[in-house]
Amino acid sequence: MGQVFGKEKPLKEVMRENKRMITRAVRELDREKMGLEREEKRLTIEIKKAAKEQQMSSVKIMAKDLVRTRQYVTKFIEMRSHLQGCALKLQTVKSHQAMAEAMKSTAMAMKKMNNAVDVPAINKMMAEFERENAKTELMQEIMGDAIDDVMGDEENEEAEDQIVSQVLDEIGISFGEEIPDAPVMGTPTANTEATPGKVAQAAGGGGDDPALTELEARLNNLKR
Repeated sequence: MGQVFGKEKPLKEVMRENKRMITRAVRELDREKMGLEREEKRLTIEIKKAAKEQQMSSVKIMAKDLVRTRQYVTKFIEMRSHLQGCALKLQTVKSHQAMAEAMKSTAMAMKKMNNAVDVPAINKMMAEFERENAKTELMQEIMGDAIDDVMGDEENEEAEDQIVSQVLDEIGISFGEEIPDAPVMGTPTANTEATPGKVAQAAGGGGDDPALTELEARLNNLKR
């Protein structure tokens, strides 16, 4: 059954044929069982009729036929159950074969993929990538340091001018205005008019104006 003209049939075709045969046999058993059940009903009716007519010999004979018919029905049911079990086993074998074929195809695909992947070439490419990446990072660092060196002084001057402007704004003096000079200790010259206030400032050792004192303190802190 597994060969046609000397050529072996595939397992899938053999399993399909066996399943078809089992299905046909189950249908035949169902038809026979239905016929025996009809015969069982008929014998039951005949037995009741003969019993009413007091034909006990006929009743006994038909009772034997009824028992035999019921036994056949039971046997057909058992045979049908066995055939269905065989069909289930064939289905299980078919599922296993499909799974085995899928695993075989997957293994072949993985083998082809592994053969297609060149591990040494990938390692070489990764090493080159790391080298070039390191060069790029070093170049960026050098360029950043050079830019910082060029732009650093200008940025510092701008930051210093901004801080000085902020301090002057806080005390109410702008760049456009002339900052008063701090008083100088000593004897007034001939060109300078010695007023009592100036003499008092000179005697006080630096003046008593709090605004000028605070301005000098802040400018000294900025110079530090």
